[in-house]
Amino acid sequence: MSSSRASESIASIEKELKIEEPETYVKPSLAAVPEDAELKEAHNPAFAAALVQGRTDPFSWNALVIYACSAVAFICACSSGYDSSLMTSINGMRAYQTRFNQGKLDVSTGIVFSIYQIGQLGGSLWAGIFADRFGRRAAMFAGNAIILAATVILACATNRGMFIAGRFILGMGVSVAIIAAPTFAVEIAPPQWRGRITALYNTGYFGGAIPAAGISLATERLNNDWSWRIPVLIQLIPALIVMSAVFFLPESPRWLYLHHREADAFALLAKYHGNGSAENPIVKLQIEEFKENIQQNASDKRWWDFRALVATHNARWRALMVILMGIFGQWSGNGLGYFNLSIYESLGYDKQMQFNMNLINQCMSAISAWTATALEDRMPRRRVLTWGTFGCSLMLAANAAFSAAWASFGDGPKNLNIGRAGAAFYMLFGVVYAFTYTPLQALYPAECLETTTRAKGLSMKIFVIGCTSFISLFCSPIAFGQIGWKYILVFVFWDAFEAVIWYFFCVETCGYTLEELDEIFSATNPVKASNRTKKIAVKENQVIVVEDD
Repeated sequence: MSSSRASESIASIEKELKIEEPETYVKPSLAAVPEDAELKEAHNPAFAAALVQGRTDPFSWNALVIYACSAVAFICACSSGYDSSLMTSINGMRAYQTRFNQGKLDVSTGIVFSIYQIGQLGGSLWAGIFADRFGRRAAMFAGNAIILAATVILACATNRGMFIAGRFILGMGVSVAIIAAPTFAVEIAPPQWRGRITALYNTGYFGGAIPAAGISLATERLNNDWSWRIPVLIQLIPALIVMSAVFFLPESPRWLYLHHREADAFALLAKYHGNGSAENPIVKLQIEEFKENIQQNASDKRWWDFRALVATHNARWRALMVILMGIFGQWSGNGLGYFNLSIYESLGYDKQMQFNMNLINQCMSAISAWTATALEDRMPRRRVLTWGTFGCSLMLAANAAFSAAWASFGDGPKNLNIGRAGAAFYMLFGVVYAFTYTPLQALYPAECLETTTRAKGLSMKIFVIGCTSFISLFCSPIAFGQIGWKYILVFVFWDAFEAVIWYFFCVETCGYTLEELDEIFSATNPVKASNRTKKIAVKENQVIVVEDD
């Protein structure tokens, strides 16, 4: 479709839908604001006006469909959490150790853990291209189909080579699913629900990690190969659910718009964001921003073209945010979770208590992450990332101190309270990390990327995660096996460094629509621009933009 025909098509749709700007009016000073108006601050007055004048009914059938979209994306994230918790658990099972000559913290364990990340690297090279070409739903289906095949290989593995091959394929499938799912979630969510819906997606990590820890705790007593084969096989369930449900859901309206299906995109916005009405101000605002900010002939149409990720000042700032989250989200000490059992063992806990505490740790972290998710549409991203990362450093520092005290006892009498305190601070680290990073790992990069580069940009994030995680998972078993608790000190200092970087470079995205962020990232100093607010006053069905003298 040519640009002139596209413009004519959009104009005819707008005429039919009677699209107008959300109503606002401006007063020149605070003194002119009516006394009974409610004073607030907002990053985007037009968005604030749309939220006052229109709403999305959270109890309608159409809202339930949006929740179903969120649930399917959530289930895609379960596979990643399931694998992490599963490998932590089965690496301590005798039958698994006997079958594959595994269990020790050495190079062989590093290979089994890290080959999953190599698979993710492979999947990241084509997942974004696939999602741009065939749609977000098709990519989620394809990713889970690969997970299904990998699970069968893993469950049937009779030697280490077969198990390693299965983990490589599993990593590839998971990467495709977790690139498509947050893209789908952030693009289909009403803007006022975007934070909670997209943040909820990544807490699916615990939707997988908690069942894996519980199932492994139960099957560990079998003392045969079924002790680890059963937990592996159960990984089939979320993949089957996604594959069965995904094509019954609507496609991303932004993907439809990008592929010249303007009428379908606008109708979907009206149906699911505007309670079926194209007159809803939230719908009108989004359509206007689609027109102004989404290019229909951009690099998403060229599978080979990744230049848009770095071609402009705007794009480079967006890419920086994605890369920082990709690195910091994996190198903040969370990789220690693969070695939970070894950490608890080093603090004096027996095998049964190690499994129990692994489950408790996952549950506590999940509660923390879901609490953060409920607040994501109001919590500033920059503040959470800065102070949360610094909190991670403090918790690990306390854990290291108590671990050092415990190690100093040697083979002599021990003060059990020291070991308990060390374990408590390690669990608190998990709670702080989950509150800070688990919701934002998916939400923040998806927000920062613009529509035509979102899928490829998230592929870049998964590639970065694959590289950082491979290094972490390959080296950590060796480092932890050689120097024990001292390895934790690396993350104490690194997390403090991360907090400083977030403070100076993190661009705020809370309070903006996805399309309006284009202006923020185009500013000379996006960090400063993103933190500017305007005074507004809300009275009845109107928003007054207050301009200071």
